[in-house]
Amino acid sequence: MSPHTTENSVSESDNTATDNYRGVWDGRIGFGKSPALLVVDFMQGYTTPGSPLFAQGVVDAVANMPSLLNTARRTGTPVIHTNILYHAPDQIDGGIWVKKAPVMRAMVAGNPYAEFCPGVTPHEDELVMTKQYASAFFGTSLASTLVAMGIDTLIITGCSTSGCIRATAVDGLQHGFRVMVVRDCVGDRHPAPHEANLFDINSKYGDVIGLDETLSYLAGR
Repeated sequence: MSPHTTENSVSESDNTATDNYRGVWDGRIGFGKSPALLVVDFMQGYTTPGSPLFAQGVVDAVANMPSLLNTARRTGTPVIHTNILYHAPDQIDGGIWVKKAPVMRAMVAGNPYAEFCPGVTPHEDELVMTKQYASAFFGTSLASTLVAMGIDTLIITGCSTSGCIRATAVDGLQHGFRVMVVRDCVGDRHPAPHEANLFDINSKYGDVIGLDETLSYLAGR
């Protein structure tokens, strides 16, 4: 053992993150009584090969959505969509975020990258909330709308896991909702941030659940 290495540090490095968090950051909240399905930013910029935003993880998540959307609609579960849209030509309403991530400047009216992905296009009677930042709650009326609808459980799908999904999950908890993130229906551009953020969400902000569990819950309501 190196003279600069302690037994404690060796023990910590040998433990997995799951072992380290067990009994401390592994609580479960479960579903409530009144859910809504939130579909976050499934736009073509994330699924079009050649786009700077392209993410295979998002392609996979979109492919898993039809059964969830169909079940939500069949059971009368409210479905709410979000998109990101900026004011052209300067995207001034993107503030510092578009300076930090200028790739987001493509999200303007008329750009195909800003259109919803086929297969997850909102129905005419489904609410679409436009946002300019990561969280679906920031600068929108989402929280007030959910409260007015009597919603206590927010089932989150969409992209990207390390960005808008995480930010929305954190704010969902902070606004008093049971946050349920469907692992099969969220995606990112690389597995490492995807898995790391799912781990953090599941540890501290909500429950990360499978598609089958979600379908069973909705069908059984």
